[in-house]
Amino acid sequence: MKKKWKILSEKKEDIIQTLLSNRGLVAKKDIGQFLHSEHPGEFTAKDVDIDPQALKKAIARIHKAIKKKESIVVYADYDADGITAGAIMWETIHAMGGNVMPYIPHRVEEGYGLSVKGIDAVREQYDPSLIITVDHGITAYKNVAYAKSLGIDVIVTDHHVKPDKLPECCIVHTTSLCGAGVSWFVANALSGNCELLALASIGTIADIVSLTGANRSIVKYGLKQLNQTRRVGILALLRDAGLTVGELTTYDVSHMLAPRLNAMGRLVHAMDALRLLCTHRQDKAMLLARKLGLTNKERQQLTIDTSVHAKNIVHERLKEGLPKLLFVSHESYNQGVIGLVAGKLVEEYYRPAIVVAQGPEVSKASARSIPGFNIVEAIKSCSDILVDVGGHPMAAGFTVETKNLTELQSRLEKLADKKLTDELLTRELRIDMELPLAAITGELWQKIRDFEPFGFGSPEPVFVTRGVTVSDVRLVGADGKHLKLRVSSIDAIAFGMGDLYPKVKTGKPIDIAYTIDMNTWNGRKSLQLKLRDIMVQ
Repeated sequence: MKKKWKILSEKKEDIIQTLLSNRGLVAKKDIGQFLHSEHPGEFTAKDVDIDPQALKKAIARIHKAIKKKESIVVYADYDADGITAGAIMWETIHAMGGNVMPYIPHRVEEGYGLSVKGIDAVREQYDPSLIITVDHGITAYKNVAYAKSLGIDVIVTDHHVKPDKLPECCIVHTTSLCGAGVSWFVANALSGNCELLALASIGTIADIVSLTGANRSIVKYGLKQLNQTRRVGILALLRDAGLTVGELTTYDVSHMLAPRLNAMGRLVHAMDALRLLCTHRQDKAMLLARKLGLTNKERQQLTIDTSVHAKNIVHERLKEGLPKLLFVSHESYNQGVIGLVAGKLVEEYYRPAIVVAQGPEVSKASARSIPGFNIVEAIKSCSDILVDVGGHPMAAGFTVETKNLTELQSRLEKLADKKLTDELLTRELRIDMELPLAAITGELWQKIRDFEPFGFGSPEPVFVTRGVTVSDVRLVGADGKHLKLRVSSIDAIAFGMGDLYPKVKTGKPIDIAYTIDMNTWNGRKSLQLKLRDIMVQ
């Protein structure tokens, strides 16, 4: 799909100043905080929009439970954010001498979050007097009431959007952090121990929250910790993924580590992922890491198969025109991969997508969106025909009675027709500035490192150079999916752009949008461009 190039600045004088300005950083103080982020331990509850009184109350209740040897259950979610959040909270309370056990529900058998089934299970296994939810619970009004009716206190720690009716219990909540970030914040207030930032950084990157403010600090210092880790579980996971400790980036976490942690909750049960993070035994760590790797391969294939099926359904509807919101439902879909499939549809067609795992009576759905269309609010506008809904502006999940699917699809498509303009449905590549190739030096590459970590809300600087002459071009990769070029005297790689090979000719000028990369091959380092888009003149 064609991209619209949006150049953020026409200035060409000071590259670094332009990059900072494009990120809204003009004041000296803001620039200083961005380039030299303070340690997450320096942030107060107010800094991250957590109610200080609620945090104080939660800490007091946990201290009391530890002191009195009460049975405590840390009730986590089954995605990478929830698993790391669970590991942080469990490990902190356990290290403080608490009688604490972790619990993660089964995605299909118990469903998302705090459920009656889950509460009954922890009661039977551990008979807790305190349940601490991590990465969920804010929408569990009825189920918190059920736990309380059994004499179980509940502390909710969550970052999802607040519903109209809140649970009647102690709530530590903010939408400024991810679930693992909230969990780390509580754990740090409990023990003053900052050592679990590595886990918090994995959760923060995996949950695609904005890498600004405290999140930026968590990832910056957490990655540093991760690159020095001695945790046998993480080291085993890195070995299985073919990664090297000391060289880990946000990309490695989001594309290699997080999917392995996520795969367990998607297809089997997430508890083994949590066990891997927390184990001290090397033999156990290797076995669990291998299991996560194999499950992830299975998940990858299932995602490919389901995506092909979903795209075929979309293609069948193309005769009537592509709807502004894609709604795909089928009884063969596995609940564990529908969110990934929705993401693939957004990637392919650049419009909001909802994918439904259709059940005989009740169906589960995942939604992904594009900037400018708040998907969770759109779905919530149909609450009268939903069982439950939760999520963020860009990603959401919900449960619906199968008999209501047709009406739900109709209502959401009508809403999308009203709200989504052609402009919003045009994929936009945001480019920082134009740059002559001569300006690309090792010194510039080094200065751009100060802008790390890169991720959602903290984009890697993108440049454009027009009219560059191609001196060499060839297809690379197993299926010739990628382009390798030489422009002027610098190498460039264009991942996934193999289809442009017939159009890109040697000796002919092209316009390129790119990021600046340092390529290491056989111990030698050289600058290269990672192309984000090519325009053939």
